Amino acid sequence: MLTRRMALRNSLLASGAALMGSTLAEYSAEADENLSLHGAGSTFSAPLYKKWIEAYQQDHKDVSLSYDVVGSGLGVSRFVHGAVDFGATDVLPGGFILSTVKRGVIAVPVTAGMIVLAYNIPGLGGVLNLPKDVYADIFTGHIKVWNDARIVQANKDLHLPNRDIAVVVRQDSSGTTAAFTRNLVAISPNWAATGAGDGFTIDWPTAAMLGKGNEGVAQKIKISEGSIGFVEYGFAKRLGLSMAILENDAGKFVSASEASGTAALLASERASVANPLVSVDDVTANPPGDASYPIVTLSYLLLYRKYADARKASALKDWVKWGLTTGQTFASGLGYIALPAETAAHAGRALDSLS
Repeated sequence: MLTRRMALRNSLLASGAALMGSTLAEYSAEADENLSLHGAGSTFSAPLYKKWIEAYQQDHKDVSLSYDVVGSGLGVSRFVHGAVDFGATDVLPGGFILSTVKRGVIAVPVTAGMIVLAYNIPGLGGVLNLPKDVYADIFTGHIKVWNDARIVQANKDLHLPNRDIAVVVRQDSSGTTAAFTRNLVAISPNWAATGAGDGFTIDWPTAAMLGKGNEGVAQKIKISEGSIGFVEYGFAKRLGLSMAILENDAGKFVSASEASGTAALLASERASVANPLVSVDDVTANPPGDASYPIVTLSYLLLYRKYADARKASALKDWVKWGLTTGQTFASGLGYIALPAETAAHAGRALDSLS
């Protein structure tokens, strides 16, 4: 009897151990399958990040990636407060803000793009040319009507209406706003005189309609006759909006295109290399070169240097490296500028400090 009871106990223990082992294995497998990475930030780069997530997850079904399109300002805030695994911004915030992150920060440039001035002027009869002092003064409020003498001077063959200019700007905290106003600071004494400066949110010196996100601004322009606003190139292109030809630092009028955006990025990198005291971001505020489109910006992913979960760190590093290589092939089709090979390689090396 004792022998039989011992055999039964041993059998139950063995069954329990087997069940526990099975349960733990299943739990471990489920945990691996449910590894989730969550980020938030830029609307400027959101279409590209969503494409990356979709393509990457097709071959990495054990990783679940999600991204909240909330604007660069809120994305940076969530990242600084540890509410996400990664943030996304089109303009790096001040060093003091990032220095408050105890886990450390790696800012990785992953793509670049152009900001266009899209407009809605029925019956214009051609494409609008805007000298740099003119488009700056539209946003300072110095130029208020479409048939202002300075606009007419640059567009003598167009039918400019005698109607008020309806300016459209971002209502949310935005990297697109920061990049655009950084350009205004660089090119316009009149803008500097307003005291509005540059940043994620601006106290605009002229009356303006508000749109949420690049998509919101683009939609507002599309339905509002007499309007003009700043928006990421890809959004304007997808909605079929008219885009102004802008004067660059060399005094040339340049349309937004992959070629002119790439020229601006390369010229900015060369200028930065030539002067180590100046960052690429500083130069892209008003890039040199005859062929350069005048308003370009790099876009960054913000990662922590240290993650408590080793699997999370490894998966994030793999996804971002994938974005810097295979992911760059999606840039052009969505209206972005693929990073030059050296820039992408340098960004990839920055990931080595992630742990």
